[in-house]
Amino acid sequence: MSGLAPGLYLVATPIGAARDITLRALDILRDADILAAEDTRVLRKLLEIHGIALRGRTILPYHDHNGAAMRPRIEAAVAEGRSVAFASDAGTPLVADPGYALARGVRAAGGLVTTAPGPSAPLAALSLSGLPSDRFLFAGFLPAADGDRRRMLRDLAQVPATLIFFETARRCAESLAAMLDELGNREAAICRELTKKFEEVRQGRLDVLTEGVREVAPKGEIVIVVDRPRGGPDSGDVDTALRTAMRDMSVKDAARFVAEALGVPRRDVYQRALELGKETGE
Repeated sequence: MSGLAPGLYLVATPIGAARDITLRALDILRDADILAAEDTRVLRKLLEIHGIALRGRTILPYHDHNGAAMRPRIEAAVAEGRSVAFASDAGTPLVADPGYALARGVRAAGGLVTTAPGPSAPLAALSLSGLPSDRFLFAGFLPAADGDRRRMLRDLAQVPATLIFFETARRCAESLAAMLDELGNREAAICRELTKKFEEVRQGRLDVLTEGVREVAPKGEIVIVVDRPRGGPDSGDVDTALRTAMRDMSVKDAARFVAEALGVPRRDVYQRALELGKETGE
């Protein structure tokens, strides 16, 4: 048995450089009776870099696809008095990874659950974004389907907090465009490859960022941070701007122009433009 008390130890692994791991996390990986990881290859490489020997220990894979079968085995090990270190794939454990159900199960059975926290991509992005950090909401990944994505954004539109999303490089432009439509033209930041060699932060309003991503697509792992809703123009301002724009533009083009100019969700402006068009017979 190790010098660790029986229980489940959630270990944060680096997002970027291998040196970005805490001494406590290394001690746990060195002393635990059993090692488990979302990606066993990542953990093996980390152990090798830091000179931690397996000493006959095997690394159990635990991920979304085998969680239901592997959880009873790990829970039983803790119940038998063993210490189990579960290493995240990257960053602080249980943030958008499959360890949640494992920790819940061990705790429900009366076992010890503790953590060696470390880097966190959402918090790193928040600190680099230049946006308010006193209240924030981590929303994970947006749905892949456009309709579901937009419904989720509409649900979040009035949340009085800075919004943080994970996104893939392939869907980044689509998600930014949907954010512009559903949230309005807010200040935002695109943070990619955090704590790594090619770390990059793009800041600006959503319309500018959307256009920039269409011109130069980002690569790697991406976090998008979006400002909270601000006090915007009243309905009279929107109506005045729409009436002026609709003299020379179609309803759709006028709604897009006014929404971007006033920082109001495009969907709401378009609905109002349709109503004004009916009133004026346009």
